[in-house]
Amino acid sequence: MGAPTPDNIMQLGLGFWASKTTLSAIELGVFTELAAGPADLPALQARLKLHPRSARDFLDALVALKLLERDDGIYRNSPDTDLFLDRAKPSYIGGILEMANARLYGFWGSLTEALRTGEMQNESKHKTDFFAALYAEPERVRGFLRAMSGISAGAAHAIAAKFDWSKYTTFADVGAAQGMVPVVVARAHPHLKAIGFDLPTVQPIFEEFVAQQGLSDRIRFQGGNFFDDPMPNVDVIVMGHILHDWDLAEKKLLLEKAFAALPKGGAVIAYDAVIDDERRENAFGLLMSLNMLIETPGGFDYTGVDCQAWMREAGFVSPRVVPLAGPDSMVIGFKPL
Repeated sequence: MGAPTPDNIMQLGLGFWASKTTLSAIELGVFTELAAGPADLPALQARLKLHPRSARDFLDALVALKLLERDDGIYRNSPDTDLFLDRAKPSYIGGILEMANARLYGFWGSLTEALRTGEMQNESKHKTDFFAALYAEPERVRGFLRAMSGISAGAAHAIAAKFDWSKYTTFADVGAAQGMVPVVVARAHPHLKAIGFDLPTVQPIFEEFVAQQGLSDRIRFQGGNFFDDPMPNVDVIVMGHILHDWDLAEKKLLLEKAFAALPKGGAVIAYDAVIDDERRENAFGLLMSLNMLIETPGGFDYTGVDCQAWMREAGFVSPRVVPLAGPDSMVIGFKPL
């Protein structure tokens, strides 16, 4: 053990410097611009409309953060940013970061108040229903759904690969958003047919995305509210980044409704940034739970042990936790035969 140093404290305490620099780069389209071809400082300054005082420091900060590369004064994307932060590529994950920049960055400034009051700090601070307000504005809902696709893409590919889909023919993604999970899973398993279940406002955005992927013949939309309406009758129900939005009673209700909708032998898959059972390692999951404090009246993230217990209480058997991509894991439960 070496002598204590302030390095970690300072990195965390001033971590918002690097975060906001990254978010502003996405907002300005730096990575999309460079995906079209490398460029020097004057060209980028002009194309991105950057003030000369800040342009060089900004771009070189992105180099130091390993988001850009620079050789002989020419800037280019790193391999990661070229793949994941070019808006023109289907692999773009920046939607969730765009939302973080436009919304969450400011709201997290009120975290201390949230910790003292237990009250959310987003647009609904003086309203009653964040989701109703969000879904009432078409452009905002489109941006939100695009963000959900970005945060679900990695998990979707892992679910397609790590769950045994050969035993089933139909599935539904409950809270499907733009449709990333149905598209990825259906493409990987041509024998499957899928339903995207979400509020009716989502339908045109969902159907447009599915059509762009050429999967309209196997994926359809079903409108509804998962608290007020029955869930689709399919072999497998997926709930991704859904359970953590709600309080304990609502979490249990959603699992009970999934159990009621499934046939004997059917399965439920709930995935989130599942917190490790010792609550020591998955910092992202714990921070996501604080984000639920900011964003929702009663939502919180949970451990695998927590979710397995809720599934058993709802009637599911043999629940297990399977790691997915990054901080996400899925908890799988089965309806008895």
